[in-house]
Amino acid sequence: MKILVAAKRVPDPNATIKVRPDGTGIVTDNLKYVVNPFCEIAIEEALRIKEKQGGAEVILVSLGDQVSQEQLRTGLAMGADRAILVLAEGDTEPVIVARALAKLVEQEQPELVLMGKQSIDDDSNVVGQMLAEMLGWGQATFASEVKLADDKSSAVVTREVDGGLEDIEVQMPAIITADLRLNEPRYASLPGIMKARKKELKEVPLADLGIDTSAQVKTIKIAPPPEREAGKRVETVEELVNLLHTEAKVI
Repeated sequence: MKILVAAKRVPDPNATIKVRPDGTGIVTDNLKYVVNPFCEIAIEEALRIKEKQGGAEVILVSLGDQVSQEQLRTGLAMGADRAILVLAEGDTEPVIVARALAKLVEQEQPELVLMGKQSIDDDSNVVGQMLAEMLGWGQATFASEVKLADDKSSAVVTREVDGGLEDIEVQMPAIITADLRLNEPRYASLPGIMKARKKELKEVPLADLGIDTSAQVKTIKIAPPPEREAGKRVETVEELVNLLHTEAKVI
């Protein structure tokens, strides 16, 4: 079985993000980058399937510049078998990412594609859905549990939906996007880090994939959220109700 896993390079969620004065982006000087947390969960799930099913190959894919090798090496150190870096300069919008992944799926012919439900930098939450449409594959988004059939022909996926959980069955090949509670990613061991240095990391220029890379979305401006106003102390319940009605507009 072959499993393709998307892994995106994103700013550390624990870092303080500052917006450039001209609003053209964020300040990247001395900013730490990591594997997108949801992508890391997808990597872990692929490794668990490999350990349970046996005989599976886990292939990581990322789009970005040369520095994205660092995040792919992290995934290789966790236990993935090889990695592909599609070299692309600057920010790449979701539809281009989906087209690139679709082309790689055609080349690699995996039975399963795993990815995070969204990346924490732009929160688009659309690449998995776009990829499923382009390939004509079944999809299961927001997965909190994945049970692969013994014959690997299908999977039962528990999805986190508004108001509860939903179990659906998808036939392979399929796209599954990972939610927060799917698993707890492992730490890369020292032997794993050493082995990762020798594992294959193939670089493919985006232009070589022969896809349409024309931008369809233009970011006009980036701005920090407005500062929250200080809270107010009230002396009585009546005063609280009045403020909720007149200022907060919630009742």
